[in-house]
Amino acid sequence: MTKTAWHSIPPAALVCAAAPAFFVLGWTWAGWLLLAAGIGIAALLERAARRAVSVGHRPDRASGERDAPSLTRDLSLIGIGMLIVHAISLEAQLDDLSMVRFTLALGGAVLVPYLLSRFAFRDRAISFPWRTRRRWARWQWAWLVAVLALGWLILPYYFITSGVYQNWPVVDSPDLIARLFVGVGAVGIWDELFFICTVFALLRRHMPALSANVLQMIVFVSFLWELGYRAWGPVLTIPFALLQGWIFLRTHSLAYVVTVHLLFDAVVFAVLVHAHNPGLLPFFLV
Repeated sequence: MTKTAWHSIPPAALVCAAAPAFFVLGWTWAGWLLLAAGIGIAALLERAARRAVSVGHRPDRASGERDAPSLTRDLSLIGIGMLIVHAISLEAQLDDLSMVRFTLALGGAVLVPYLLSRFAFRDRAISFPWRTRRRWARWQWAWLVAVLALGWLILPYYFITSGVYQNWPVVDSPDLIARLFVGVGAVGIWDELFFICTVFALLRRHMPALSANVLQMIVFVSFLWELGYRAWGPVLTIPFALLQGWIFLRTHSLAYVVTVHLLFDAVVFAVLVHAHNPGLLPFFLV
């Protein structure tokens, strides 16, 4: 991280603010303007930095200033990913065409920035560190149990009393239940690939981890809002997104954050089935 790391926060914040414009407010024009403003300001900042070098400023080799990653490129990758996701409606549907559309859009939002970073920009800013060759600590195992317990206590009350379960299609047959299971799990894995391994990882190259985590949370929660986590859903999704970023920072393990997310989503899946089929799963309190 360079001495000018704090200068990267305003343009990055503009780019990440495009997420609520796209996914919460549905203001596509505002999202485009915010992306253009953030990336444009980043380009101006980097141009000014290069000009300072050209008139005699000596890069600080100890801080890595000479090899500092490009904020403009990294924010562009985040913007490209968001635009690919925004190309489709995120309304939950379980028909074949909708599932193919989700697969192509969400897969592209991860794959395109990764390929551009690796082969066009020739860096390794985006990676997917599945295993760390370290055993999970006791607190990690305890957190997995806590995720299940908290989900069991909170999620049925949230989905049913707020009525947001109706944002997901009725699942009243084995085929639809199976499709819902696959869809919920696949989106949960994608969340970690995009929001943590792509957005968070790119932002962390330019600013303190806390700032990067807050900004990735904005993108994360905005996506979940359009997906269906509405009403007072952000009360749940904001701390979840921040915790996922913090946990990844502590463990550097994609396997662990995916496990946490899949356990949470397993409860989400069960609650949706329960909400659409009262009495089918009698172990919930609501």
